[in-house]
Amino acid sequence: MEILFLKMLLLLAGGLVGLFYHLSDLWVGEKRTVQNKPNFIVILADDVGWGDLGANWAETKDTPNLDQMAAEGMRFVDFHSAASTCSPSRASLLTGRLGIRNGVTHNFAVTSVGGLPLNETTLAEVLKEAGYITAVIGKWHLGHSGLYHPNFRGFDCYFGIPYSHDMGCTDTPGYNLPPCPACPRHSAATSSHGRDCYTKVALPLFENITIIQQPVNLAGLAAEYAEKATQFIQRASESGRPFFLYLALAHMHVPLVLAQPPSSSSFPEPYRASLREMDALVGRIKDKVDGCGKENTFLWFTGDNGPWAQKCELAGSVGPFSGAWQRQRGGSAAKQTTWEGGHRVPALAYWPGRIPANMTSAALLSTTDIFPTLVSLAKASLPPNRRFDGSDMSEILFGQSHQGHKTLFHPNSGAAGKDGEIKALRLAQYKAFYTTGGAKACDGSIGLEEHHQPPLIFNLDQDIQEQVPLDVKAGEYQAVLPAITRALTDFLQDIATDNVSTADYSHDPAATPCCNPQHIVCRCQVSCSSCNREP
Repeated sequence: MEILFLKMLLLLAGGLVGLFYHLSDLWVGEKRTVQNKPNFIVILADDVGWGDLGANWAETKDTPNLDQMAAEGMRFVDFHSAASTCSPSRASLLTGRLGIRNGVTHNFAVTSVGGLPLNETTLAEVLKEAGYITAVIGKWHLGHSGLYHPNFRGFDCYFGIPYSHDMGCTDTPGYNLPPCPACPRHSAATSSHGRDCYTKVALPLFENITIIQQPVNLAGLAAEYAEKATQFIQRASESGRPFFLYLALAHMHVPLVLAQPPSSSSFPEPYRASLREMDALVGRIKDKVDGCGKENTFLWFTGDNGPWAQKCELAGSVGPFSGAWQRQRGGSAAKQTTWEGGHRVPALAYWPGRIPANMTSAALLSTTDIFPTLVSLAKASLPPNRRFDGSDMSEILFGQSHQGHKTLFHPNSGAAGKDGEIKALRLAQYKAFYTTGGAKACDGSIGLEEHHQPPLIFNLDQDIQEQVPLDVKAGEYQAVLPAITRALTDFLQDIATDNVSTADYSHDPAATPCCNPQHIVCRCQVSCSSCNREP
């Protein structure tokens, strides 16, 4: 433990000078005009379902602000997260590379020593080099120890939690299945619940490199995120420099915690109430953008993966993407799986005067496209000596093209197969599975891992529910199989000759974020407001 602590001190010492320089540059109010560069805001919802937006699914009535954003911008109906679980999806968004390249193939833990490999270049680092002020507000989940912390990955300012908000106890445990207790007040209560509940360490809230609250007050977290985000937008707009805000929400991940608890019998179920709360938060950000120069700000909303079906009524809607073939055999076909419900996510783009209003795009796109697109719009350059899975989608955004990817590759994300391996892919309207399996479902069932050679192939144009695979003897199957085989072979060959990274997934209890080791569950309150200073 002492050795790790000394290593941490050495790593932090090397980066603190640069960190404090950038923070003072931002908040003291120095103005540097960088011409012709747009501002970027990427809002990433957690575990949100494709069918959670009314603009996507008429059964949903709880997202008026997001629906308005869709009406005033562009809605993507064939948009996919780069993985079906938290850390790999976020790593791909910030690098433009799948986990098989960037090394992040499964989630990091509370005790993780590593994170997103340090030789991977983040979107924030590229934009900072291009003159941008950068901030991340919300969930990080890409490493919290030493130089893996977001302040050392290109972000001038950080306010948020280091991983999912069910990975530590709080005094406001909210709605979860199974329900988890509040943080214990004495040591005898720390081991009375199962593995799904964290009772030994409280969830921390960071402001830059300082833990300012442990446990975090989940009931007020959404309001704090909204306040920090609007402050950042205002002050960055006044600085004369372009800005990049990455807002990674706690919604719609469990536990669901509401700022205003139910007070009447007319109160909707917790998921719908939380969805409304998320929608209101996004609406507040959009209103701030509209008041601070919307003509030069690109606002993007999407999700990190599909809903967590295991959580039953506390999980979102996959819409029509039910993964019926898998459901018939047991298990969920949503989060952690390579079925459409696991990775097809809502996506909206808003930029008045640049992105056409009330447009629906059926282009096949992915979160890996965000990196090269924003780099292009910022007139910056992609990092050298590596290949990217994303493409610049500017022409699609501006209504100049309707052509997205011809192929997408969906990594194993926990339900079946080795994490990060590519055993499912999309080719035009066809979806091929070399491995299938279902994550844990609401009824407790788990779909057994199955391997398919030749692969299962579905025609999504005719079977969006992925219910009946093509007959291997049918002409359609025989016609498309060679192209699918070739696409996967070429992709794997490309990986074999690329500059790929390996993440450190080792564990050490000393890596656990803890502001007061002397107190049960590390309970503390620290006064710190480095991200909240007046310029």
